[in-house]
Amino acid sequence: MRFSFFMSKFSERLKELRNEMGLSQEQLGKATGLSHTAIGYWELDKRVPNLDAVIVLADYFKVSLDYIAGLDD
Repeated sequence: MRFSFFMSKFSERLKELRNEMGLSQEQLGKATGLSHTAIGYWELDKRVPNLDAVIVLADYFKVSLDYIAGLDD
């Protein structure tokens, strides 16, 4: 149950943060060195990112890991 909460909130937050910056999935991928395909799967809640990817995204968006994981507002 806790894991599905993480993925659901992570997916929402990732898409929200990306859209707030006006970035496509491809642009975000190029900026972070992550696969745009993986970003798409994460946003659709179809795949689970590894911790390294979550850290890269939190750092890129200048948010905490708790925020991007949906544990903190």
